[in-house]
Amino acid sequence: MSQAESGIVVDHGQSKWSDLWTKEDYLAIWLGFLIIAVSLVAYFGFGPKAEFAERIAKAEQLQSAEAAKAPFKTIAWYKAEDDKKKLKGTDSPFGKFVSSWTKHPGSWSSNPLDALIRSEAQAKAKNDKAMPAYEEAKAKAAAAFGAATAAEEAAMAANFKDEAANGQAKAKIAEWRAAEKSASAAKSKTTNKPYNYIPTLIGLCLFFIVIFGAGMTLMKKSFFEFAKGFFIVFLVAVLAYMLGNQAICKQYGFGAEAWGILLGMIIANSIGTPKWVLPACQVEFFIKTGLVLLGAEVLFGKIMAIGIPGIFVAWVVTPVVLVCTFIFGQKVLKMPSKTLNIVVSADMSVCGTSAAIATAAACRAKKEELTLSIGLSLVFTAIMMIIMPAFIKAVGIPEILGGAWMGGTIDSTGAVAAAGAFLGEKALYVAATIKMIQNVMIGVTAFCVALYWCLVVEKEADQKRTVGAGEIWHRFPKFVLGFLAASILFSILDSNLGKGMANSLLDGGVVKGGTKLMRDWFFTLSFAAIGLSTNFRELAKYFKGGKPVILYVCGQSFNLALTLGMAYVMFYLVFPEITAKI
Repeated sequence: MSQAESGIVVDHGQSKWSDLWTKEDYLAIWLGFLIIAVSLVAYFGFGPKAEFAERIAKAEQLQSAEAAKAPFKTIAWYKAEDDKKKLKGTDSPFGKFVSSWTKHPGSWSSNPLDALIRSEAQAKAKNDKAMPAYEEAKAKAAAAFGAATAAEEAAMAANFKDEAANGQAKAKIAEWRAAEKSASAAKSKTTNKPYNYIPTLIGLCLFFIVIFGAGMTLMKKSFFEFAKGFFIVFLVAVLAYMLGNQAICKQYGFGAEAWGILLGMIIANSIGTPKWVLPACQVEFFIKTGLVLLGAEVLFGKIMAIGIPGIFVAWVVTPVVLVCTFIFGQKVLKMPSKTLNIVVSADMSVCGTSAAIATAAACRAKKEELTLSIGLSLVFTAIMMIIMPAFIKAVGIPEILGGAWMGGTIDSTGAVAAAGAFLGEKALYVAATIKMIQNVMIGVTAFCVALYWCLVVEKEADQKRTVGAGEIWHRFPKFVLGFLAASILFSILDSNLGKGMANSLLDGGVVKGGTKLMRDWFFTLSFAAIGLSTNFRELAKYFKGGKPVILYVCGQSFNLALTLGMAYVMFYLVFPEITAKI
């Protein structure tokens, strides 16, 4: 098989300046940062920055006054916090425009067309159906607010020096907050609006053809051939979103990523993917651009907020599991393909698909090996995100420990958040933060694999091989630099803007109203492309003896045991004071 057929290729020639605008990795960086730049300018240059800053300052001034007055967070403090949370960049004209034109199919139960079109009558019927539950929840919230107000006034009457009164006020305020959250969730179900996503999906498809087609042209590939086949790739991605948003699939975590691969494989291995579609199956280009955008969501400030325990769980356990799983595959299972071994090991131990792509690029794994690794990851992720929260609740594992355990073991960031939310707010926070810390390992893993492959794996049998920095540089997947650069840039912005403004305009604007919207689409397109370009006959030889599955199961079992042990030691034995503050 030639390098071109193997899927991920590294050029061993000397670097040229032209590589910066003709090579896929660099083009992924430029496209990712173009999206980042447009989002930053739109939200900070022309967005409501001044208005937000003034309102946030007033809210924080009120919160400071309340914090100085009472030994607990008062009703006024929480109302000021709610006022800050209402400030979202996505509510700006640009945010609404981008959100509207990047919509993917919505949720549905029995009629697939509901994912694309909802009439006024349907919207009204859904609102009317949800209204009684909202009215009930609103009444409970109002009663809870009355009780919280009375309890706070009693504590205030004692000048906040009566511990019993303070405790009662704190408890009643917590009950009010819980009731408010339930009422807010119920209210969201009464705000359904009619929609027709078909025109916006067509527009989005054309936009993707232009931006990725420009990259194809710079890589000296045919824009026309790409554009012609992309319609099918996009259609599979849309269908994947539709199936992933079906009520039952959504409940069990079988999302668009899994459906994209499955649908594509069904087409490729039944009627066969037409040859004219294959030029549009640019798996690496799509996902590498998405990974650059993922860097905007990996913030060092949030990583450090959880402290040393989370860093130990993510940065100590992960490399140990990766190395041990790779050695197990070579020494015990005797897997014939070292590249498949290391890609599966990285996929399972680091952070799923993202790590698999970077590692595959570093060791030049075959396309089929990468596909197999991602497929295993998606299947086991769907299983773990359902079983782990249920198991944690059944055996009574503490919420924070459960969150840390899931954050360090479930592969997908989205699945981690969903599983954490099932346990509670603290579990969600801990799980998502540890996964974010683990995501930093993408770049480190890629570099280390590139180094090891150059110095050890590909070492000539009968003579010593001198490997210079240039060889390692050629091997290193350059798009990882874009991921790290985006992470550093957004970490600096996050730390300098202040929490309120960072939440409102950076996370609530640039990320959620820009980079993340695009990243989700790019990932789904890549999975659709993987499925369409995968032939079961090509994968069959890698399943001989079931070694990849055995490797994944054994490695993940080791990962589960080691992560749980490390999380318990760090969060409850070594640093209990940090756990108490979460």
